[in-house]
Amino acid sequence: MAINKPTVAQLRAFLALAEHLHFGDAAAALRMSQPALSGAVAALEDTLETRLVERTTRKVLLTPAGRRVARRAEVVMAELDRLVEEVRAVRGPLVGPLSVGVIPTVAPYLLPIVLPRLAKEYPKLELSVHEEQTDQIVAELLAGRLDVVLLALPMPESGVTEIPLYDEDFVLAAPAEFELAPGSAGVSRAVLNDLDVILLNKGHCLRDQALDVCREVGARAAATYATSLATLVQLVSGGLGVTLVPETALPVETRRAPNLSVHRFAAPAPHRRIGLGFRSTSPRAGEFETLAESVRDAVAETGFPAGVRLA
Repeated sequence: MAINKPTVAQLRAFLALAEHLHFGDAAAALRMSQPALSGAVAALEDTLETRLVERTTRKVLLTPAGRRVARRAEVVMAELDRLVEEVRAVRGPLVGPLSVGVIPTVAPYLLPIVLPRLAKEYPKLELSVHEEQTDQIVAELLAGRLDVVLLALPMPESGVTEIPLYDEDFVLAAPAEFELAPGSAGVSRAVLNDLDVILLNKGHCLRDQALDVCREVGARAAATYATSLATLVQLVSGGLGVTLVPETALPVETRRAPNLSVHRFAAPAPHRRIGLGFRSTSPRAGEFETLAESVRDAVAETGFPAGVRLA
């Protein structure tokens, strides 16, 4: 006699619910409607003939059976994802679906020069891009919902292999009327001691990197924060303080900020390293090395200034 078995869609829906313990958040993570997710979980309960979740007015709780199913489902889905990745790896480099996570302080400046190259070199690549802050895309990577991420190194989590791409200096952006007297070799980091440094909101790795530079020289951060690098530069242009801008962002952001002056730091300039990260257990390491090489080639061909160096 045939036995009903859970479907992949049911298991994915239930695992998302087990992770978020909220139907709305789980549905958003899977990019599906809440009724569809609720229906998939209910169908799984019917298939297994047992209650997996306890629905309250405020949150969702797993039943003892639900906790056991979640543990088993994680193993099943990890093996299924691995099977798919192994098959893709055999077909050839950068063929078929590839989900990439990118942080907001890289995406607008790097993707326009990388995506056309990938489309030309790998026409069978089915690329999807998801822009989120570092913690979110790393969590999505480790959960198997992203294949590879593009962000500032080092990685905040273990179990991820890094491929360095390039280093880029930070540049000091200030209102045009600010009187800074750089030497021929550039401004000293110590100049930050006399200025209010505007930062991005919490969650952006660029905020943390800027804070590290400030701490090195004992500089203070201003009480003004921004949700994006574009807004940050506009606040500086409006005279609210200064900020640190990655070299690759300058061509885009300075065009939209008329009252802005740009000053490069004396060597060694503060900088960040941008790279790829993928699960250390992924069989697609060779593909990601190929992807990294394409990104480096695209960066090299753009003619970025000396403040950007291939890793």
